[in-house]
Order: sequence, then structure tokens, then C-alpha cells
Amino acid sequence: MAGLYLTRNAQRAAAETRLDAARAQYARHGFGTPTALAVPGWDILHFDYIVGGPTTLQVENDDFIAVAGTLTFDSAIGAQALKRLLASFGDSPDWQRIGGQFTAVVRKNGRSFVFGDWFAAHQLHHDTERSFFSTSLLAAARSMPRLRFDPQGVYEFAFNVVPIGDDTVFEGLKTLGPREMVELTREGTRTHPLEKRLPDTASDLPLPDRIASHRQRLADVVTAHAEPFGDRIFCPLSGGLDSRLLLAALREAGHSPHVYVYGDRDEDDVVFAQAIGGAMGFAVEWVDKDGAVSVTPDGFAEQVARNFDQFDALPTFGNIFDNGGAAWARDKRHAGGALAASGGCGEIWRDFFFLADRPASARTVARTFFARFDARDATALFDPRAFMGAIERKIAEALGVSNPTALLSRQWVEQAYPRVRCRSLFGREISLESRYGAYMMPFLDHQSVAEAMALPMAMKQAGRFEAQLLAAIDPALAAQPSAYGHSFAEPPGARHRFDEWSSRIRPTWMRQHSYALQRRLRPMGDEHGGLLTPDYMARVIDLDFPAMRAFFRVDRVADTAVWRRIAALEYLAAALGVEAPAAS
Repeated sequence: MAGLYLTRNAQRAAAETRLDAARAQYARHGFGTPTALAVPGWDILHFDYIVGGPTTLQVENDDFIAVAGTLTFDSAIGAQALKRLLASFGDSPDWQRIGGQFTAVVRKNGRSFVFGDWFAAHQLHHDTERSFFSTSLLAAARSMPRLRFDPQGVYEFAFNVVPIGDDTVFEGLKTLGPREMVELTREGTRTHPLEKRLPDTASDLPLPDRIASHRQRLADVVTAHAEPFGDRIFCPLSGGLDSRLLLAALREAGHSPHVYVYGDRDEDDVVFAQAIGGAMGFAVEWVDKDGAVSVTPDGFAEQVARNFDQFDALPTFGNIFDNGGAAWARDKRHAGGALAASGGCGEIWRDFFFLADRPASARTVARTFFARFDARDATALFDPRAFMGAIERKIAEALGVSNPTALLSRQWVEQAYPRVRCRSLFGREISLESRYGAYMMPFLDHQSVAEAMALPMAMKQAGRFEAQLLAAIDPALAAQPSAYGHSFAEPPGARHRFDEWSSRIRPTWMRQHSYALQRRLRPMGDEHGGLLTPDYMARVIDLDFPAMRAFFRVDRVADTAVWRRIAALEYLAAALGVEAPAAS
């Protein structure tokens, strides 16, 4: 992240207890000895990257800036960026000059501020009273006087992979939102609102100018992050579009990154990636996470305990039950303090929700994308109407409206992708990955997102604009075959167009119930796996699910992805002694 932990120190003994517990938890995460900082009323711990990377702490007499995550400023990273930001900092962030995904504590001219990146993707946890802040979920949980599960957060994690908005799976534990900056005072905190707007109408910019603008912005973001690393960059490649655009941007900036691909040997991603590398003359390493390491049932409890601490209890897909391959692959991405790059959030240039090109509401987004549950999996504690209502309200809040049923322009609705989906799903990934070293997710750059939000929907459908952007940056790479059945140097094929069209024409009510209907037809799962057989899982959790049976009828769950996430919550409950409501 690196890492940050802050606590009020009005009660010295209580503060020391919290700090000691935080040091211990961060050590279990893998961090080294922290740097202790202090401002009136607060004690602060700053931890450097676990593996290594750019400077994340700059101290100048009584002023300082401490960063967790990856921050750029004025097209620089590391010490140069921190010095410039500290020198120029007034009483609010300058978003025209700041980039990356991070949390920052700035002490300047006797005042202290805490703020995150533009979308608040990098997670900073805090209690309701804001008596502490932590980039570690586990350290935050251990700072709470009591722990109880929040039903909404639990169901969102189980059904939709991550809680959205500011919520976590715990009552009274939130994450700092994108529209607020916190000032640390001797008496506590003061909140300063931040204005963050995105375009809500399509622009009429000519296509050549539009491509040139996007290309330049992407180049600026990549240069700011990658320039100091030379070729010490790890970049994924697949049969799709986003990773190829990422690689093209790195190549245009003069880098020859280490290219890799995940998956089984005969999967499309592996086949296409290695064919592309072979045709263009660069190596593509096949990384077999599942086959690289192995663990026996007898060694499983130790491996899961290690995963639990390294992945901060709840990684995005809940897989703390793997063989250690995910951690092994992550360590490869950061070897020697290298920059790890990600093509996540590339759907800013595409039609992610597959909604018709007409006004829609936060409720429509919730019902078409976030209703991935079968109510039969849950106990009577689950109220589908209340569950969806809470999601609708959080989406509306993220979009800046008070009424979830208010009709918004199609461009406005598109903001739900970066403001809600990317912030929650990719934000959790960013928060975990950037503990180890610098992490670049250039497609979540807020200025690139702003330009993408002004794209007419017709340009986003079937990846038309993103493919044209790729072809402008790297025509040879765009011309290679893809998993879509066509190269990205040509218009999308009929199959690609039909697949998207068939989703857009489905009415909201049908899409809301499609997951439950599919579950009634067959068992389901995902590609994130895990060693989920009883001979393994009985070593790490009570298969009667004493905590989660208050929320779920686990024996009815026929989706291995949902079951795995419920199991992760069960493990968390036992590890931390979380209180749960009585079973229904």
C-alpha cells in the first residue's frame, strides 16, 4: 500500500493498545517495522512496501506526507512526486495534478489531512466515531471494541463478491468515501466535502480528435507510473482487449515489460496470448497458479492461515482456500520491487451494463447487475426487497442523486461503473496488491474516466472505440487474432455484436431474476476455485457453519463461488470471534 494506521491518542493507554495490535497485525501481513509519526491528537504508523518500490514517505521539518498505495503527481512518482505535492498542498487536493490509487496523510503548516484517490478505490477503514483509520481490514477489526456482522455487507459479499459503497461486512466499520477529506484535529476529526464531477452528456468531438485526446491521456498516466521502472514491469496479456491496450500503452512509452498469462494450458487466454507473443517476437510466460504449488490436507490449515493474513481476510472473490498459488503469482509480479500493471476497469470505454441507450435509474442498474442471488440460499434474515433497496440507494448516492428511481441520462448512468463497480471490486484488489509494491491501473485514472464518460454509447458498444484506440497506438498488436473471433484492427464481428445486443434487449425484470433462474437449472461456480472438498475444508472451518447459518442455508447453496465466500466469512468469524445474530 504500503500501509497506514492512525489512532486518536487522547487516552494514552488505549492508544498504545491499538498501536501494539496494529503493529502485530501489519507484521502478520508481511510489513516491516513502521515509521511512527504524530500530530496533535493522533499517532500514526506508516509502513513501507513489503517488497519494495518508490518512496512513500517524505518528511520536511514539521511537515510530511505519508502515502499508502501508488500516487503520482505532476507526471512523477516516488520522492519527486511527494516533494512536489507537499510543496504545493493548500487546503484541498489538486486533482489536475494528482493520479494513481492511494491514501495520503498530509501535514502542512500546522494542519493535518487524510484523503484518498479520486474514486476512493484504495480502501481506508474507520469506525463510526472516526477514532482510528486503517488500510488493513484486519487491523481495523481488531481495533473495534466489539465485532458484529452487518447483514447487508455479509449478503453483498456473498452474493455480489464485495460490499459496495462505504460498507464492510462489519457493523460500525466503514471505508472513507470519495467525496470527503478528513482533517485530523486535537479534538478528533473535521470533514471537508470534495466536489467530484464527471460528464453526464455525450460530447460531439470528431473521432480523430477524440482518439488523440484519449491516447495522450493514457500515455501521460503510463509515463508517470512506469518511467522509473524501465523494463521492470509485469504486464498481463489475454485473448481480450483490455490487457492488450495496456501492453500497447507500455510499448508506446518505450517499455518492454515482462508479459505473462494465467490459466490452464489449453484455455483461450493462454493460447491467444502465446500466439500473439510468438507472432510479434516477445516472450509470454505462462503462469500456472494452480499447478505451481501444492498442499496436502495436513498442511492446509497453515496455508489458509497464511492466506488469511496476506490477503487481509477477504480478497475480492473470497478465495483464501487456494494452494498458495495466488500469493506465489503475486510475489512474481513484484519481484525485485517491480511495477505490476493491470488492465482492470477497461470497460470505461465499453458498454459494461448492456442497458438500452435511453434514460435509466439507479434502481435499473441495481436490478440488472446486482441482483445475483437465489433467496433460497438465505435464512429469513434476508429480505430481498430491503437488500436491493439498500443497493439502489448506494448507487444513487454514488451518482449524486437522492432518489433511486430518478431517470438519468444514459451517460450519467455509465458513471455507476467507475464510481460503484470499479471502486468496490478493483478497489479491493488495488488495496491488497499495492501492499507489496507499486501497482498501476491506468484505466481508473479519473481524467481518462472523465473522457470515457463523454463517449456516445454507440462508440462503446462491442468495444468499437477501445479497439480503435488500440489500433491507433499499436496497429500490429491490434491486428493479432482475439478471443472475440475478430482482430481489433477491424470492426466487431456479427457474433460479438449479437452477444451484446441480446443482453441489451432483455427487460429489467428478466435480468433481475436471471441468476436465480439459472441456479434452478444447474449448479454454478466461477474460475477462482479453491480446495473446497470436505477433506480440506474440515481442517479449517466447522462445516456446520455455526456463524454463517444465521445468514445462510448453506446446504442449499449450489454455487461454489457463493459457498466459498460464505466459508471465508465463517473462517473470519472464528478467527476474530465475531458476534452473529441468532439463527432463523
